[in-house]
Amino acid sequence: MGKVFLVGAGPGDPELLTLRAARLLQEAQIVLHDALVSAEILTMVRTTRVIDIGKRCGAKLLTQEEINSLLVAYASECEVVVRLKGGDPAIFGRAGEEIEALLDANIPFEIVPGVTSAIAGAAAAGLSLTDRRFAASVVFTTAHRGRNAEAVAWDKLVTSHSTLAIYMPGRDYQKLTGQLCDAGLAPSTPCAVISHAGRPTQQVRWSDLTSVSLLESLPAPSLVIVGECARPPHGLQNPVRHGFASGVVDFTIGEPI
Repeated sequence: MGKVFLVGAGPGDPELLTLRAARLLQEAQIVLHDALVSAEILTMVRTTRVIDIGKRCGAKLLTQEEINSLLVAYASECEVVVRLKGGDPAIFGRAGEEIEALLDANIPFEIVPGVTSAIAGAAAAGLSLTDRRFAASVVFTTAHRGRNAEAVAWDKLVTSHSTLAIYMPGRDYQKLTGQLCDAGLAPSTPCAVISHAGRPTQQVRWSDLTSVSLLESLPAPSLVIVGECARPPHGLQNPVRHGFASGVVDFTIGEPI
């Protein structure tokens, strides 16, 4: 009987992997990975048994039940099985369902944390999610829940002292910001949209809830950070000179140093 490691691949930059994650990629006899895992990280895998089980544009290669069954089956023949997930495996990664399947089959497992995209996105934008001048908490949420799940209760998540980190915002920013304003946020509330955080292709767009609907949707994976902490850092950009006060500010951050 082998062991299954639920490993966080982080936002895509191999240098942001934990040392433990990097070592497991070398030791694994088989790796099952999501679509968001970068090609650079997959080159670190030593074994040739690498299986893509990701979802693209809403189309799944395998159902979650089939993925669970694969983990159980491979653990019976491999000593080290790596389930490689983008970001952190326990943040919107359906790790809970996989853990239940492993427990039911009496298979040992371990969660290896990774840098989740909210943290990587804040770093890309130069933001402090819990700047004590503006926020006492940060909320990780998603704009889209699973099938048959209740709609996001934005009115319960929005507070004057919280930063919202919204995963999977979708392409319709106008719908999302309308929901946030209906929940009680002021239209002038700052927000930042971050795409491909932590990668050379990362982009950051500054706006507010009034103007963010004017933005073209950015390539996935992306997220939206909303709240007073989402203002452009002082000295990084001049918000008035670059139009933050009256419209959309758009700039691209180059490759990480």
